[in-house]
Parts: sequence; C-alpha cells; structure tokens
Amino acid sequence: MPELPELEVVCEVLQRRVIGRTIAAVEVAPAGGSIVVRDLTHSGFEPSLTGATFASVARRGKFLLFSLDTAASSEPLYLVVNPKLTGRLQLAAPGDKRHAKTHVVFILSSGDHLRYVDQKRMGQVYLTRALDLVPDYAGMGPEPLAISLDEFRARLRPFRGEIKGILTRGEFVAGIGNAYADEILWATRLHPYRKRTQLTPEEIDRLYRAMRATLLEAIEKVRTEMGEAIHLEPREFMAVHMKTGAPCPRCGTPISLVGANQRITNFCRTCQPGGLIKGM
Repeated sequence: MPELPELEVVCEVLQRRVIGRTIAAVEVAPAGGSIVVRDLTHSGFEPSLTGATFASVARRGKFLLFSLDTAASSEPLYLVVNPKLTGRLQLAAPGDKRHAKTHVVFILSSGDHLRYVDQKRMGQVYLTRALDLVPDYAGMGPEPLAISLDEFRARLRPFRGEIKGILTRGEFVAGIGNAYADEILWATRLHPYRKRTQLTPEEIDRLYRAMRATLLEAIEKVRTEMGEAIHLEPREFMAVHMKTGAPCPRCGTPISLVGANQRITNFCRTCQPGGLIKGM
C-alpha cells in the first residue's frame, strides 16, 4: 500500500508533469471501471473531465488530490485518488504497453497518459465538488510531519490500544500504514504490541522523534529510487518491514514475523522486547 513517503514523491512528480495540462480524453475500462470510478457529482465522469485542466496536485494522508479548472463551471472540481492496497498511478507515453488491470486512462494535451492501475480493484478514483463527500477523507487526523510534540502527546492520550494499531489509524495521524509503522517502531525500539497506556513519557517523545525522522528519511530515499516511475514502490531500503528472517541491521537478530500476506508485522525481538507472541 502506498503510504506517506511514496505518495509525497508521486505528488512531486505529478506537480512537474501534469499541472497546466488539459485532459484531452478519458478512457474507463468496462471491466472494473464501475468499481473503481466513483462520480460523486452525478454529472458524468468522462464528460466532466474531458477538457478540464489540472490546476494543482496535493497529498493529504493516503489520498492524492487533483484540483481541476473547467470552462463549463466556476465551481471547484476535484479528482481524488485513494489507491488503498494495490492502486498505482503511472505516467506513460501513448505507445507504452498498458499494465493489466489498467482501469482509467487520462490522455493529456502533452500526449502523455496518466493511468490508474489496480490489480485487486480495491482503490477508488473519485470525482467530486466537495472533498468532505469522499469516504474517510473528513475524519483524517493531522499530517504527522506537521504536528508539534505537544500535539502528538495530546492526540495520543485518548487511545488505549496497541501502539502499532494506533499509528496506522488515520484519525490519529494521516498517512502512516502497515509498512512505515513497522519502521517507526523499530527505530523507536518499541514492541509493536505494547499498549499505549504502558508507554512512558520518554518513550512517547522518542516515538515522535522517530516518526518524523523515519518518514523524512524515507521520502529522500524514495525520491532517489523512484525517479519519474511513479508506479513503483521502492522499499528495499527498509530495516524490518518485509525482511522476515533477515538479520536486524542493528543487532543481527533474525527479523520476526507476525501475521500473513499483506497484513504482517515485522520487528526485532531483541531490539523491541515485549510480550510473548507466536510468530517466526
């Protein structure tokens, strides 16, 4: 799942490549298009977007927000992409082979294609005139790189569950998912299943600093490794996530795994001591 670091870099690339471009045509694939595309304006997805110009691109949490200018109306119009687990955007030349499960293609005035690809059709592409109508958008917490230590402490206080689960809750802070929660907790030396109520003030302060440092460092690494290939998700640099059995970069202990498939937790049992949990 793309998280804050990947989407931040995708946003940067799109700001260079699509702002000021007009959408010459829109293609929605018959298979899966109705699942992926959500027209909250009820004005028609393709006709509303054809002839519109990308005015700005921004990221909010795990959403990408495209503001559009249209000659037909002075009302705001937004294209909102929530990629969820397997959704990706791709910039491509017209002749580039389309990936399987390409659900939407925006043909730009530059000749480039902006494509939405989603292998499991779990993400959504919304057209809306009001961002608050987009599911899960209005309830997001602040950006984790935009809050102070005092605000972090205050927002954390009402939660009582496991710290990894809290980090991935969008109403706490927006943009952290499964992968970067593992990385942040490894950097903090906190067991992912420690209860928030068990954390000391010093550990909470350390968590805040590790959150900021981990995300900022990841943005720099993704920026270097992704380049303009925004459909990629470079994560080889990660310390523990998806590194089951590999030596911990800090102490050499094999990285442990709890869970399965895409909802896994990786951590170091030596660096992140905690309760007895079954796993690898």
